[in-house]
Amino acid sequence: MMRTALLFAAITLAAPPKKQSVDGTITRAQSAWSKIRTLRASFEQTIANPITGSSMTSRGELQQRKPGRLAITFSEPAGDRIVADGKYVWVFLQSATPGQVLRMKSTDVGAANTDLIGQFLNTPRGRYDASDAGIEKVGSRSARVLVLVAKPGQSLPFLRAKVWVDTSDSMIRQFESTDANGVTRRVRLLTLSPNASVKTDAFAFKVPAGVRIVDR
Repeated sequence: MMRTALLFAAITLAAPPKKQSVDGTITRAQSAWSKIRTLRASFEQTIANPITGSSMTSRGELQQRKPGRLAITFSEPAGDRIVADGKYVWVFLQSATPGQVLRMKSTDVGAANTDLIGQFLNTPRGRYDASDAGIEKVGSRSARVLVLVAKPGQSLPFLRAKVWVDTSDSMIRQFESTDANGVTRRVRLLTLSPNASVKTDAFAFKVPAGVRIVDR
């Protein structure tokens, strides 16, 4: 009986963990995100453009306050900023388009992907298909990988995306999205501080002298 019990225990320990349902993982991630009111994080971003064959990596910090406030400040390239003030999203990328700032209404579809995490969790589940891609590491964290594909005819901030959902706290630790032009953006959150203090003035954008506003 002892040998049988030990054998059963060994089989139980060796058995692979049950595969979690895709919708269960999404629900847990949405629940975790709903508890977040503010967020501070540092990140690394890589954008690959298949049309030009170019790839660029940037780094920076973000502050977020729900609803509708986001401030992304790049350290590489220094000086670039993206700010959502609740009414407009300001895209100030002097490294790429010097002398101008793009201004979009917060309701614009193109403005949705400036909410790095919320863009995936606020999208109605019925508008995309989702599949499980297993477990991977993001830094030292274990994460379940989901593949999201927009359904035909849906206007979403992504055509296809991969999101890495932390198996412990259900926060998104990394994502990769592909737009209609095939441009891929991968963002890895290096540090993540939920419900941290944020600076109110970070969510206000003052147009620098000599910079032209381009409305979209």
